[in-house]
Amino acid sequence: MGALLEGPLLWYLNRGTGLTLLVLLSLTTALGVLAMGGRPAGDGGARVPRFVSQSLHRNIAVVSVLALVVHVVTAVLDTYVDIRWWQAVVPWGSAYAPMWTGLGALALDVVVVVVLTSLLRHRIGRRGWRAVHVTAWVGWATGLAHAIGMGTDLQPGSWTWWALAPTAAAAIVVLGALLARLQGRRPHHEAAVPLLARTTDTDTRSLEVLR
Repeated sequence: MGALLEGPLLWYLNRGTGLTLLVLLSLTTALGVLAMGGRPAGDGGARVPRFVSQSLHRNIAVVSVLALVVHVVTAVLDTYVDIRWWQAVVPWGSAYAPMWTGLGALALDVVVVVVLTSLLRHRIGRRGWRAVHVTAWVGWATGLAHAIGMGTDLQPGSWTWWALAPTAAAAIVVLGALLARLQGRRPHHEAAVPLLARTTDTDTRSLEVLR
């Protein structure tokens, strides 16, 4: 057991689960954005059907929680770095990379709050649940900063493609989902104006023929 705690296995497992967790959180965040703002397919709204995005959002969120548990446990058990169990949930007081460890703890706290309020959604009401659920953006952003600051494979001069590529892809996916959500919230009358103009032109030409 001592050899396991002092060996590189926990270190590599922590790094692997951290990168996997970032990708999973990015996917669930992006799907959450589409699910909260989408409309059924064929309704002129979101390109992803709401029932699909909501189902995937929940399932990936569950897997993300499992990856988060493994990531935190391996970070605490690993003797290579000095991270106590309480420093995994308290955003200050860490002796090892205090700022980046604190951001990771903050991301963990936000995820825990979002998960708990989701389980109690029917008791706190939809409005209260959505108000808390929006903070998932904070959890994702702080988690991304934590990954970049703590990840030795993402540091300038020592980065690796297998760490940089999924990190960049994760950020692009979330930002792309946000842009798609904002685009889908355009007022409907903007899309109706060209149709109205075409109808008016057609009617005008018809009147000219009748004359």
